[in-house]
Amino acid sequence: MEYLTFKLDGDEFAVDVLKTREIVDRRAVTKVPQCPAFMLGVINLRGSVVPVIDLRLKFGMAKAAASQSTSIVVMDVRVGGETLIVGALVDSVEEVLDIDDSQIEPAPRIGTRLNTDFIKGMGKQDEQFLIILDIDRVFSSDELLLVQDAAEVAG
Repeated sequence: MEYLTFKLDGDEFAVDVLKTREIVDRRAVTKVPQCPAFMLGVINLRGSVVPVIDLRLKFGMAKAAASQSTSIVVMDVRVGGETLIVGALVDSVEEVLDIDDSQIEPAPRIGTRLNTDFIKGMGKQDEQFLIILDIDRVFSSDELLLVQDAAEVAG
């Protein structure tokens, strides 16, 4: 399987390349009132309104100042039988890697209070681990409905 890798706060993450539509440079985001803190707002992508999520904030990391390598990864996220287009703000996009299933360890179980259902597994690359995300499980249905509603309001 091929995975798009990106960095957040120095750690490397990956998503199935088939879930990614495109990578766009950081751009101005239009804020939408009454959205969750991790939702930055929306962008206009060739006439379509695309909600943008700050993955750092979603994962409980500190907000970072934007840099030249800050990018938005536009992905298809499935929720309740419907596909939503969502942009994810990341520190930097690294590369596309071919990772064999044999190189992927199961997601760690870290107690019962920490939800790791959104981690598909841990991939090993050059003695480093990367966290492979199940992007369809990163957001709850309620969160994605809020995101979708915000995009409709902005559109």
